Amino acid sequence: MSAVKFDKRLASILLKRGRMDKSKLESAAEKSEKEGRSLTTVLVEDKSLKEDEILTTLAAETNIPPIDVFKVTPDESAVQLLPENLANYYQVIPVTKIGNILTLAVSNPFDILKLDDIQIVTGCDIRPVLSTEISIKKAIPELYNKGSTMVQDLLENMSDPDLEIKENKEEVENLKSADIANNEDAPVVKLTNLTIFEAIRQKASDIHIEPQEKQTRIRFRIDGICRETIAPPKKMHNSLVSRIKIMCGLDIAERRKPQDGKFQLKIDGRQIDFRVSTLPCIHGEKVVLRVLDSGNLTLSLDQLGFEEKALKDIRAAIHQAYGMMLVTGPTGSGKSTTLYSAIREVLSAEDNIVTVEDPVEYQLEGVNQVQVSVKRGLTFAAALRSILRQDPDTILIGEIRDQETVEIAVKAALTGHLVFSTLHTNDAPSTITRMVDMGVDPFLVASSVNCVAAQRLGRKLCVECRKPISANPSKDHLLSLGFLEEDLKNLKIMEAVGCQRCANGYKGRFALLETMPLNEPLRRVIIERGSALDIRRIAMQQNMMNLRRCGLLNAMRGKTTVEEVLSVTVTD
Repeated sequence: MSAVKFDKRLASILLKRGRMDKSKLESAAEKSEKEGRSLTTVLVEDKSLKEDEILTTLAAETNIPPIDVFKVTPDESAVQLLPENLANYYQVIPVTKIGNILTLAVSNPFDILKLDDIQIVTGCDIRPVLSTEISIKKAIPELYNKGSTMVQDLLENMSDPDLEIKENKEEVENLKSADIANNEDAPVVKLTNLTIFEAIRQKASDIHIEPQEKQTRIRFRIDGICRETIAPPKKMHNSLVSRIKIMCGLDIAERRKPQDGKFQLKIDGRQIDFRVSTLPCIHGEKVVLRVLDSGNLTLSLDQLGFEEKALKDIRAAIHQAYGMMLVTGPTGSGKSTTLYSAIREVLSAEDNIVTVEDPVEYQLEGVNQVQVSVKRGLTFAAALRSILRQDPDTILIGEIRDQETVEIAVKAALTGHLVFSTLHTNDAPSTITRMVDMGVDPFLVASSVNCVAAQRLGRKLCVECRKPISANPSKDHLLSLGFLEEDLKNLKIMEAVGCQRCANGYKGRFALLETMPLNEPLRRVIIERGSALDIRRIAMQQNMMNLRRCGLLNAMRGKTTVEEVLSVTVTD
């Protein structure tokens, strides 16, 4: 059965089962024929129907079970029966082989001739299951050799993306071993550029290039989760590592010691910075590239998605004449983005804003940024002393790491400067006790700190496939998680499903923020050397919204799942 005949058959089924009215269906069919695209593709891309709605309708009509090709792991014996070129030609995916029966995911179950052809090629009886052509086309490259065919296609068929890379080539002018990795026409150069381009397109925060025993594995960290992409041949690994070292001016001959570097890249007119770290492993050097896209910093505080109270507390702190605001949380929790957004809000021609960072992650127009260099003796403390002689109004300290730095920061906050910084603590109250443990007098802490914020990032549910859970947990269980009695009325909790537009039901991330502005009761308990528990108790009496509560509010709105909230927050 031809694609045109299948589209007509599908249209009649959708109309028969009341999925769409006749006029809209005819309009979609006309667009499909005019643009040369399948009816399924047109309906999904125009958001007339979801892919799973088309699939379940077709399954109900044909009595053929549907399958999610992204949630099954095909048998190796089944995959070997059908080469990739035939899977592409027939648009099918072999799933399992039991005895002489081959289970095959198909998008067109009415094409008997195609199934007969596959039966002759494989020598097996065919048991069809249903998927859609959109899912099958996307799943085939991932199924066969985990994307090695994709590597070949990238190298042979795709032109280089429009990348302008600022390289430091002085290190390799006289090194013949670098020739292959420094030749702009070499396959490894194309692979490197296209890997970077794809990571940026998918909004990855990190690129992991990992040597395995028989291959090189490339993974992108997207929304906090590492996901496998392509797997180049092992023979390309050393050249790939050398190419990246050349781009950031590292020693390509040194493979026994870790190295750190950086380079810049321009794509679509915007500048993107990369931090590079190499680490010797048993099968070769592992390389991690941190992607620092300044385009992510265009957000204002209003666009970060904070709760109304948290946003009010942050704004009150950053608009004080002097004092300190601290943002705490683990690495990768979005602290820098929050502080940069705060800097953008207070940035003006009348103020002198200076930052001291290690490293400078993003370059801000109109801000004086200082890069820490321990080798040259420019530590956080040394830079801060010099900055205080530069007549600053606002100071951003990348991270408070030691007693000397925290003492200078406190003194700056007490002498008329606005100070922003970060600390690595679990929550807002423990930040205060951490500063006291570092040697700062409790009275100075109480006097200098305006507000402390603890931050986490949670994954957002995909709006295309999320659905309500079938039944809510028991009342006692929900209350134990942190829900309130009034929350349980008409409570609707969503769950992750997963579709081709997301990863396991999640797409994107959002910030959870616990803010603790210091007032008289809190300052009193700090001066009395109260513990973190004492500080938290007083803060909760002052209506502080903790991280768990913030996360549960987002779960109640359908923005995320309860499971995700539990994974990034702890109970009090």
